[in-house]
Amino acid sequence: MNRLRRIAIGAWARPRAVGGEGPRARDAILIAGVALVSVFEGAVRPDLEWPLATALVTIAILPVLLWRRSAPLASVAVMTASTSAFALAHRIAGIEPNALVATFAFLTVPYAVFRWGAGRDRVVGAAVVTAGFVFTSLLGSDPVADLIAAVAFMGGACLIGALRRERVESRARQADSVRSREREALARDLHDTVAHHVSAIVIRAQVASADPAQVAESLRVIESEAQAVLADMRSLVRTLRAPAGLAPTPGLEELARLADPGPPPVDVRIDAPVAIPSIVASTLFRIAQEGVTNARRHSRGAKGIEVVVEVDDAAARVTVADDGAPPRPASGEGHGLQGMAERAALLGGETSAGPGPDGGWTLRASVPLRGAA
Repeated sequence: MNRLRRIAIGAWARPRAVGGEGPRARDAILIAGVALVSVFEGAVRPDLEWPLATALVTIAILPVLLWRRSAPLASVAVMTASTSAFALAHRIAGIEPNALVATFAFLTVPYAVFRWGAGRDRVVGAAVVTAGFVFTSLLGSDPVADLIAAVAFMGGACLIGALRRERVESRARQADSVRSREREALARDLHDTVAHHVSAIVIRAQVASADPAQVAESLRVIESEAQAVLADMRSLVRTLRAPAGLAPTPGLEELARLADPGPPPVDVRIDAPVAIPSIVASTLFRIAQEGVTNARRHSRGAKGIEVVVEVDDAAARVTVADDGAPPRPASGEGHGLQGMAERAALLGGETSAGPGPDGGWTLRASVPLRGAA
């Protein structure tokens, strides 16, 4: 009982979904289109007893679509009350309740309640929708058939809205998890880099204290190492910290070792005439490693994989390309590529992936050196 109570309280207190702002320009376009269809349908349908009134009432209710995301509960209440009142007017006049096909656009309102509404909006909105379609179904000549149709359409719209929200929020949680893991991995790389520089500083300080003749040279080395530490620290301000691993931080040397006879064989070319910060080198290695792994796993019929690293005064770039057939469409972007994009973005860089100009698949990444040096 307590568990059910906690679930009910959690459902009621659930916050609104992100992105439920409005109105939007496309809403006005939707309303204009539905209004035109309503006028046309009212003019050509012979089965409508009140064609003009039906079209006018439909058009009068359409503005609720503007606020279905920002005020979903109010929108569904206005829509339900209006349609129920019009159905009651039909019954009082002795006419079988009828509506335009264009009113299917109103299904976006219960959808919006479950897609963007807060927990209380969903609970109260579900009750309002249920009361509305039960009331209007009872006014018809075949209440059972009308009720089944209403449950199918209204319930389906609510279910689709709820499932869409769960999918979007699940993907957002996965993206946050990937981002967190990459920040922790990048922090480990930073730990190794900083530890190396600090060790050099400590050794030089000990040399200076033991041999006064080495003070000037030691101070020069200490200054250089301290500047390198500060540069790497600026690259990763506020990244999350996890315990450092024992493996050395990979750099351009490890990247060169990605060359492999295969299958398929990997050819690595590095053009780095200028030195790059250790944290940038480790980022290039991780991205290249991910690209090679993806090419071997997903490329169809690839005969070779090429990894090219180019460094100039402005940026360091890495390209991973294969000559196979493009991979089959996946259900979503892989977490590995998401992680590499996050890792590059932390250093002010960017990544892209897609079909290559000569076929196959190409992964590109660029990391600026000015922000990381």
